[in-house]
Parts: sequence; C-alpha cells; structure tokens
Amino acid sequence: MAANEFSTNKQFMLTTGLQIDDIAWTIGRTQTITYSSKFGFLSYNESALSYEFQVYTSSLGWVNFTASATGIVQYKIPISSYSLGNNYFERVPVSSNGSFLQSGSSAPVSQVFCEGKMSNNTSRYSRIVLVPTIRVLNSTITGAQPISYFKFYLPYLKTGGTTFASSPSITVTGQNVTKITETGVSRVIITAIPNLNSGFDDSFFNFNSASVSLNIPNSIVEFYFGQVQVIEGHV
Repeated sequence: MAANEFSTNKQFMLTTGLQIDDIAWTIGRTQTITYSSKFGFLSYNESALSYEFQVYTSSLGWVNFTASATGIVQYKIPISSYSLGNNYFERVPVSSNGSFLQSGSSAPVSQVFCEGKMSNNTSRYSRIVLVPTIRVLNSTITGAQPISYFKFYLPYLKTGGTTFASSPSITVTGQNVTKITETGVSRVIITAIPNLNSGFDDSFFNFNSASVSLNIPNSIVEFYFGQVQVIEGHV
C-alpha cells in the first residue's frame, strides 16, 4: 500500500508541475491539486535553489543578475514504510532530460525526480521532488533584416502558508510576472545554485550540469519570471 501511494504521488507531482506552468504567467489564476498522505507527508522547502544569469550584449558587455530563489515541493515517506535503496535516483518520467534548461514550446518548466538517501537520520526518507526549471523558446521574425528572439521562462515558488483542507492538497496561484529584456545578445550563461545552508547541493538535484552556456546570433533576449504562491490546503 505504501508503494502504491508513492507511485500515485509521482503523478500528483507531474500534475502539479503542469498546473504551475498553466498559472505562472496569469496573475490571479488558481489551481488546487490533491494527493495521498496515509504513509508519507508533503514538505515545502523555501529558497532551495537560485538561478544566476550572465548575458553578453554588444552595448553593455556582461550583464549579470540572479532570479528570485525558488522553493521546492517534496513528498517524503519514511524508509521504514517504503525504501528506494541508498543513493537511488530516478527522473519522472524516466525518459526526462536531466538539464535544467529545456528547449521548445512543449518543454516543461519543472522537473520531478525520486531519490533515496540513508546517509544520516535527517535523510532517511524516500522522496518525490518537484523543482522549477527553465524553458527557452527561439523564434525569428523574417524581413529585410531578420530579428532573432530568445525567450526564457522560469516560475519560482513562494510559500503562502497552510490552511484547512478536507483532503490533503496544495493550492498554487499566479501572483506576479517580471520581464527583463536585453538586446544585441550573443551569449547567455545560466548557473543553478543550490542553497547549501538549507541542506541542498548539486547531488540533490543531480542536473546534467550546474551551468549551461548558449552562443546565439545577435538577438533580443527576454526573461520571464513567474511568481507562484504555494499553500498547503485549499483557499
């Protein structure tokens, strides 16, 4: 039964990731998603990960900024109830690309993975983790002088507290969208920075690489950051 709950909550995390993408870019839009919690529990971790951006422009040279730190959502079940084995790691679905930067209109803006660690008492859980990641879209406007656009989308999660719910659930709400535009861009470097003070490191997220570099034609680059409020329960 615990294994069935763990498997069911994989789908819960995938659904939550889709709902975050649906509401992150529309202020005020809200979705509530239910999950199973007989053997495990939901844990929201604030400011678990940040992304740093370095952009090279023809007029300003390097422009650096860091997006607002994002929280992550975890479903945790004690290994006494269900164990994946020490140092187990699996992306959901298993065919998922492990880069935090995904390309294309259908690319996700989050990743889900399962992991098991038994190295110390604080890690003795089997986990399903939802972490926001980045989608990039490239397009070209044709004409006498074609214009290349690169658009990056990153949702970031902020806690809204806990409220009453008749069944285990979380509610996600789009709260704000920030846009940054740079012109004449030829290179973009993005680095994922885990919050070591909160106990997260590169091995926890296990991205293919901690940094991704893109060499692009002379382009207009737009960054969209969508703030998503996470409430445990429903409103």
